[in-house]
Amino acid sequence: MQPFVINRHDRLVFPSNFIPDLDFSVIETEKQLDQVIRRDFETKAPSGTEIGERIANGHYKDRTHLMRDVALNLFWVNRFAMTMYEKVPTRWRDVPRNRSNVFLPVVVPWQDKESKVGAVAQAWADLPSAGDEQTEQAIWDTLFDIFSHRLHHASALVAIQPTVAQALADSSQLTWVLGDYDPDYPAFSFADIVDAQEEVAELEALRRWSMVLHNQYLWDRSAVRLTTLGELQPDDVVVVLKPKTSEVERFIDAVKGAPRANIGPRVASFAPEIETKQPIRPYPAIDIRKQFKVLPKIESLAVVRGEILCSNDDLIRNTAYCWSPMTANEISEKTGIETRMYSKRGLDELSLDAAKAALQRAGRQPEEIGAVIFCSCTNPRAMPSMGTWLSGQLGMHQTHMSADITAACAGLPYGLSEAIRLLQEVQRPVLLVCGEKFSDKIGTVRPSRMIFGDGAAAFVIAPAAEGEDTDIDLMNSYAGGPVSQVNSIIWPNAAFDNNITVFGPEVKALAGRYLAQMINELEQTADPLGEKDSAWDMVELVVPHQANKTMVIQLAEKAGLSPDLIYFDIERAGNTSSASIPIAIADAVADGVISKPTKIFAPGFGAGSVGGYTIMTIDPSVVVSGTEEVAIVEAVRSDPGETGSDSAATAFS
Repeated sequence: MQPFVINRHDRLVFPSNFIPDLDFSVIETEKQLDQVIRRDFETKAPSGTEIGERIANGHYKDRTHLMRDVALNLFWVNRFAMTMYEKVPTRWRDVPRNRSNVFLPVVVPWQDKESKVGAVAQAWADLPSAGDEQTEQAIWDTLFDIFSHRLHHASALVAIQPTVAQALADSSQLTWVLGDYDPDYPAFSFADIVDAQEEVAELEALRRWSMVLHNQYLWDRSAVRLTTLGELQPDDVVVVLKPKTSEVERFIDAVKGAPRANIGPRVASFAPEIETKQPIRPYPAIDIRKQFKVLPKIESLAVVRGEILCSNDDLIRNTAYCWSPMTANEISEKTGIETRMYSKRGLDELSLDAAKAALQRAGRQPEEIGAVIFCSCTNPRAMPSMGTWLSGQLGMHQTHMSADITAACAGLPYGLSEAIRLLQEVQRPVLLVCGEKFSDKIGTVRPSRMIFGDGAAAFVIAPAAEGEDTDIDLMNSYAGGPVSQVNSIIWPNAAFDNNITVFGPEVKALAGRYLAQMINELEQTADPLGEKDSAWDMVELVVPHQANKTMVIQLAEKAGLSPDLIYFDIERAGNTSSASIPIAIADAVADGVISKPTKIFAPGFGAGSVGGYTIMTIDPSVVVSGTEEVAIVEAVRSDPGETGSDSAATAFS
C-alpha cells in the first residue's frame, strides 16, 4: 500500500491508517500475530464493558470522544477479519464443505448487550456536541448502527477460524445468518475513503473510520441473527471467510502444521542486557590542524527537501486506529514540530539532485571528485551502494572510493570524519551526501509519524589551498552503550511489520549521555587557535541534530547549555536524521542567523547508540540560497499540482 496519497482536496492521506495492512511474510506463529494484534488494537481499544464504566464515571466530555471509543471498539471487534480475511456472504447450499481455505466463523453471543448498547445510546443523547453537530450525527449513525446490532462477544474471537468441515463437527456452534441479503448493498470505494473531507480534523479521521467499518458489514445489520450450524437451511445466507492474500493463507497453513519456507531470524526489539566495558582510555577530540596534513575546506552545501509538507492537522486527519489521541497543539508541545517534509520521489532522486546542486555551487566537474560518501539509515539500495550509484549518475568514471555509511542521526559527523581522512589519500574534493526518506518507512501513525520526514543534503569538501586555513576545527565520533540504547531505533523491524520502531526513553537516554559527554569533552579541550579558554568557548552557534525540540532543549539545559545558543528548524522540517544538521545549517543561513562566517557546534546522536560532532566554520556564501533551492524543488517536482497541505517550496522560500 502506498505510504501516502494526495486526495482530490489536496490533502495528505495515509491509507494504512484506516485499512490495516499487516505484513504476514514476517509473522510465523499465532503468538507473534497475537502480539501484533494486542499492540495495534487491544492496547488502544476499550471493550464494551470499559466504555460503560467510562460513561458511569463521567469520562466523556463531548460526543467526539465517545465516538472515538466506539470506533476503536469496532476496529478491535474486526481485528482478525480486517487483517486476515475477506467476508463473503454465500448461500449455505453453495458453501464448499471440504476446502482448506474457506472458513466458517463460529461465535459466542454478546453478554449483557442490551444494557451496554442502552448506556451508549443514552450517553450520546446526554453529551454535548464538540461543535459540528450535523457531521457528528452522520458519523454516529453509521457507527451506532454497527455497534448496536453486533451479536457476538468480541473477546471470544479467534484468529484462525475453523474450516467448514471442522465447524460442522459440532453442529451446536453458532454463526451469523443474514436476512434479506442484497448483493448491491451500498459500499464505500477506496477513493471515497481517501477523498473524505471535513473541516474539523478529528471528524475527518472519524468519517474515514466509519466508512471503513461500514464496509465490514455490507448488509442490513438489523436483520442478522445467530443460528446453530445444525439449523442452517439451504437458502440461508452465511458469511464465510477467505484469506485476504496468499501470505495470510500460507501463515494459516503453517500454524496448522504445513511446512513453510524459512524467512530468517526475526529482529528483536531488545536483546538481553550485558555489562558494557568503558574503553581503556577516552577518545579525545581530533584536532584537525595537528592530526592532518591536508586541511578540509567546505566549498558548498546544497539541500533538497521533500516537496510536500505534512502538518500536525494532517496527522490528526489521519489519526490511526492504534494511535492515542493527541491534538495538533499537543504534538507541537511534545516534539516542537509543526510540519515535516515528505516526498513522492525516491531517496536516490533527492540525493542526486542535492549532489548536482553542490557540485554546481562548488564549480567542480565530476572528474575532479576523488570519493563519494553517502550517509543514510533509510537507504533502500544494497547493491549497488548509493555511493557508487551516485558516482555513476554524476558521470564519474572512477573514484578512489564510493561507499555508504549507516550512522543514522550521527550521519553528518561520521561522514565528515571519513571525508577528511579520504582527503589525505586522494588530495582532491570529496562529495558527501546525507539523505533520508522516512515517509514510506513509518506505516501506521505512531510516535515516529509525528517526527520523521524526508530530505537530502550534499557537501563538497576539498583540500584547502596552500596557506589557507581549515573550515573544520575539531571532530569526534562514538558508538556503543547499553544494548537497550543500541536497539533504541530499529528499521526494518519484523515485529512492527518492518516499519521503523522508536523506543523513546532509550533514545532520550543515549542522546543525553552523548550530549553531556561532548560538552564536557570540549570544555576540557584547548582552543586549537589559542584564542579562547577552551574549545567550547569557540562556539558561536549550536546546530544540533533535529531530533525532538522539546527533548533536545531539556537535555541541553541539563548539560549546562543555554537554549538561546541553539538553532532549530525542526518546527518546519521535522527530523530528517543524517540530513537534519545540514538542512538546519541551510535554514540558519536563510533565516539570517548565520550571516557571516560562524563557528558552529554540530552534534548528532541516534540509532545504534552512535554519536559524533564537529566544530566548523560555516560561510553563508557556500550555501545554496533559498531561491536556488526552490528552483531545484520546482524543477524536479513530478506533479506540481499535488503539493499536500502546503508546498515546501513556498514554506521555505
